[in-house]
Amino acid sequence: MPVSDSLRNFVTKPYQPPVEKADGKAYPKLTVVTPSFNQVEYLERTILSVLNQNYPNLEYFIIDGGSTDGSVELIRQYEPYLAGWVSEKDRGQTDAINKGFRRATGDYVAFQNSDDVFAPGAFERIAEAWRQSPQTDVFFGDMYITDLNDVILEELRVPPFRIECQIYEGMQVFNQSLFIRRSLMNQVGFLDESLRFVIDYEIVTRLGVQKGVRFQHVNGFWGGFRVQPDAKSSTIASTVGLQEHEQIKRKFQPQLRSPLGEWFWKRYARVRKLTTFVLQGEFGYVYHRLSRRQHR
Repeated sequence: MPVSDSLRNFVTKPYQPPVEKADGKAYPKLTVVTPSFNQVEYLERTILSVLNQNYPNLEYFIIDGGSTDGSVELIRQYEPYLAGWVSEKDRGQTDAINKGFRRATGDYVAFQNSDDVFAPGAFERIAEAWRQSPQTDVFFGDMYITDLNDVILEELRVPPFRIECQIYEGMQVFNQSLFIRRSLMNQVGFLDESLRFVIDYEIVTRLGVQKGVRFQHVNGFWGGFRVQPDAKSSTIASTVGLQEHEQIKRKFQPQLRSPLGEWFWKRYARVRKLTTFVLQGEFGYVYHRLSRRQHR
């Protein structure tokens, strides 16, 4: 089955609660929070992308901002499978996510927006990585970019995390494929509610400058970012997004421990990506990304 069909089928397949079977494996408790407001067109696919993981140690919250488009009725259909949900006026996306994080009891927490999805097998990949490296604080993976109908338009692969590249080049980790140890979030604080666009960039950068925080890239595509006309990436990315990105860069740049400056790290980041993917044998991906860069 083509990958696009596999993803589309996964996020539209009706949910059937699995028959509980003990397999003798340990599973970290994963908490997922979905902030939602008047996106009923996409919300069910987000919900199904979580529930269809059939993950045995899941805690799932939906925090709705008082939708009037049928979202509440949809959420009620899935209420038996949720750890909790609310529909009430809030201060926006970040406030909604933090509401869910405050209720979380999982070992690791994530947020998946109501127009994005998880890919098949995402949670099992995290559990397997955790079994091999339980001391990891942040797990992250690769991401698809999809259209309105969950057809994959693009692949975004990421190399191992490096905080200097995160600050000087930009986003190295995407919230669609990101889980953070909850105790660490409790320690450094939740998402910055003063931001409108770069909330994932800020929290990853804030964690990255902390001494001793352990990041691990987990192979595979386990998130999907949907391109749709009402998304913030389509409406405020080139204005608010760029301003906030620069704000975060200026805030955390002084905390870098490297004596090397922006000129070096920007070039290093590009060479590092090229080297990483060539060594992985992803020649087609390298060619594709270089071609896109040349046509900008």
